[in-house]
Amino acid sequence: MKIWVKRAPIALTAAVACGLAISSCGAQNSSDTAAGAANEFASAFARQDATAAADSTTAPGQASDFLTATLTAMHAGRVDVAVHKPVEYSDGTASFSMKTTYTWAKDRQFETTTAGTLRKLSSGWKIQWEPGLLYTGMSRDAQLREIRTDATPAPTVRSASGKTFMYLQPVNQIVLDPSKTNNVKASVAGLVRAISPIAPLITADVVNQMLARKPGEAIIAVTLRNSDMQVLASDPAKVAGVSINRTGQLVMADRRLNSPLEVGLTNYWQAIRDATSGWQVQLVQPGQRPVALAGEQGPAGPNVPTSINQQVQLTLGDAAVEVAQPATILALDADSGGILGMAQNDAAAARGISLDQTYPVGSTLNQVFATVSRVASSSPVTDETLLDRLGLGVKFTVPGAAAPMAGNNVGTIDYKTTGFAASMLNMGALGVAMARAADNAPTSVAPFVIAGTPTKVTGGELGPLDSALTTPILAAMSMTAKNGDASDLTRAGGLKALVGTNGPQGPGWFVGVQDHKVIVIYTEGAQSGTAALQVAQKYFTIK
Repeated sequence: MKIWVKRAPIALTAAVACGLAISSCGAQNSSDTAAGAANEFASAFARQDATAAADSTTAPGQASDFLTATLTAMHAGRVDVAVHKPVEYSDGTASFSMKTTYTWAKDRQFETTTAGTLRKLSSGWKIQWEPGLLYTGMSRDAQLREIRTDATPAPTVRSASGKTFMYLQPVNQIVLDPSKTNNVKASVAGLVRAISPIAPLITADVVNQMLARKPGEAIIAVTLRNSDMQVLASDPAKVAGVSINRTGQLVMADRRLNSPLEVGLTNYWQAIRDATSGWQVQLVQPGQRPVALAGEQGPAGPNVPTSINQQVQLTLGDAAVEVAQPATILALDADSGGILGMAQNDAAAARGISLDQTYPVGSTLNQVFATVSRVASSSPVTDETLLDRLGLGVKFTVPGAAAPMAGNNVGTIDYKTTGFAASMLNMGALGVAMARAADNAPTSVAPFVIAGTPTKVTGGELGPLDSALTTPILAAMSMTAKNGDASDLTRAGGLKALVGTNGPQGPGWFVGVQDHKVIVIYTEGAQSGTAALQVAQKYFTIK
């Protein structure tokens, strides 16, 4: 419908009223009318099809780039677009208004109301392209974006003493993208030279292995703190294919510390950040601070209290590197079951040794199993129940330390006929149960690392421990420390221990109770039993 006036909207016939919303104007989807062209644009933008929407404008190339950037930056789950009051004028132009609603999860919404114009060309009606169609006043260099916001200050992870164990720090991810260099070999060499003063272990072979695991994909060669960047041999970003991604990361407050617990603690910390995160829609223009248009931010999350002892963690780290073969060492508080620390050498890290995966125990628990069988044979309690109470027949899921593992089959193996597999958590729980029994607190408890956050126990129940069960096991542990395989350990006064292997190729185990601590050592490879004792001796020497 044409209205022969100059730029004066008049009241409305059915054709004009049809522009109230896309859904009410399904019939007008052609560029033969101004309303149809406006609705074509709106429908395509609602589908988040930037190319189709741009085709309805006077500058498809410019519009496509701008619309693509906006849709990408807004990353909305749904976009609703309604065209209102399309009016044609006698000079071959038209006007309309448009309401756009962006919707994200958790009912988050941002709404704009804008005005646009159209021109009648030989190819039909086209929207006069202007960035202001998306947000009033936008320039060609501006951008709308939706971002996550996090409350400040960020939570910290605290040790048992209340000191900061891990905290959020700015870091620099050194990224190598093989698709952005014509000579990958030269880029690898240049990258390695640049970072060698601070990361000498990141060799060309290491980087090439990373690239081989993800063919054609960008890899993070190393992550460096800001202070590390000051001692580099050269700027890595000057190497072809290398870029620096500046971000934030939860890191150890004491740079000497390194622990497999970092992953679980970071996941727990991140869950708090996610639960307290906010959102914001921003108008971003070059040379100016982003302008917040909408959003909401909740309060900062709580700090994460843990059972970790930083000095114990440092000692464990020094002990783990005593041998070259895979070695992992775990320490627990003998009274509460709190995890004091965990460390492993590079060989164990490469093998992916974890707290909650089960491994063959071999001869390590022979004395325990013999006692369990004897007690079960003279009481109504079954072998399985006794193993559960000792912490051996159950599965532990420790928030902040471990996640459920597929194939974790502890408690389903008949140790009498086919052997037995246990996790380091199982062995730690056994050690704590024995320590508590020795201190007249004969009840097993689950290991934990986040203070006040209970561990999930499945596959059985922990519970009270009868002296008929604990006394013989404690006696056997004392004998192992005094006259058995652990008798050569020095500076280990009062030690009670279980030591064993699963044959010549291992694995090897050490479970020790001493000085109100439980120490669990797991090693792999030839002579792994000897290796476990070497790690134990290092621990007792430096603790």
